[in-house]
This record gives sequence, structure tokens and C-alpha cells, in this order.
Amino acid sequence: MKNKSLKLSLNKAFSIIKKPITTEKSTNLQQFNQYSFVVSKNSTSFEIKNAVEMIFKVKVNKVNTSILRGKGKTFKGQYGFRKDTKRAIVTLVEGNTIDSSLEIK
Repeated sequence: MKNKSLKLSLNKAFSIIKKPITTEKSTNLQQFNQYSFVVSKNSTSFEIKNAVEMIFKVKVNKVNTSILRGKGKTFKGQYGFRKDTKRAIVTLVEGNTIDSSLEIK
């Protein structure tokens, strides 16, 4: 694959990883060394892996992604849809952890 040798800049890495997900379910995943992030819609698993490794200085084992479709909502009588979001669950290599106090800009 051509992308294997691709290097990310730090700005590109921060644009791929938007924010961590801090729900009860994602907090429970941390005991299995898995962390959840909202990521950009057009990013690939390989780019997400490189971005997490660059930002948090950890070794990533696996990346699972899912696209959540926007729900239909009514606002002031107008019907519309929320935006679609892409989430990534990142599994780290044994012995690596991400400090939960770190903030992503």
C-alpha cells in the first residue's frame, strides 16, 4: 500500500483527531486498553493510527471505526438532521496508556 510511508504533520494529526469521547461506555473500555475519539469523516484507520501515535506518543495495536448517521430532529418547527459523525475505538499495545487529563485543542 502506498500510504504506509506517509508521514503526518502535527497540524494534520490534530485535524484528524477532533476530541475524545468521555461517556460511561468509553470509560469502561479503558480497562481493556481501548480509547474512543471523534475523528474527521474522511480519515482512514491508518491515518487515525498515525495521528494517535504522534499526539499521545503510544503504540497502537488496532483501530476500529464507525460512522454514526445523524438523527432527524425538529427545531422551531423545522425538520432537519444532525451531522453524521465518525468515531474510532483505538486499541493500544499492552503497557501503553493515554493520560485522561490530556486535552485536545
